[in-house]
Amino acid sequence: FSVERTLGWVEEALLRLRAVTTDIVLTDLPLASIRRLSNLKFLAFRSVLVPSCRLSLSQVIDRSELVNDGLEKLSTAHGAKLVRLDPAWYGFDPIHVRPSLWRSAWQQILRVQPQATYSPGSTREGVKLYFLPPERRWMFGVEQVTPQSGVSLRLGGQVWLY
Repeated sequence: FSVERTLGWVEEALLRLRAVTTDIVLTDLPLASIRRLSNLKFLAFRSVLVPSCRLSLSQVIDRSELVNDGLEKLSTAHGAKLVRLDPAWYGFDPIHVRPSLWRSAWQQILRVQPQATYSPGSTREGVKLYFLPPERRWMFGVEQVTPQSGVSLRLGGQVWLY
């Protein structure tokens, strides 16, 4: 999708969130990981994840940088906290945080103190959040719509997926 359309979606989410909270965290893109991709690895990921895409690696990098710039501007305009993603969170997959680092990554993104003790409830809550459906998605060519009312977290806060 175009840079403009992508940023339009982010702005719409920010406006919706602003209606229910002022404590919004927005992350940038994992640009360091994207920039480290070889052309061969990029083509492999593109073929598997987005087979209809015909953009080159350089085009994806250029657009990613524009989206990143736009995210920074949107965070300022809407009073959201912008968090820079740590390149160390990414491994072979350049755009998804390694599962072994999910907990620490989210703690840093949300700026919460790590829990001193590990609770089984946190695992259940993590699985629940992982499988939460976004407001709108396409699965096997069928659009699914899930109204968002926010999911309360055990230690406070709420999560919406727009």
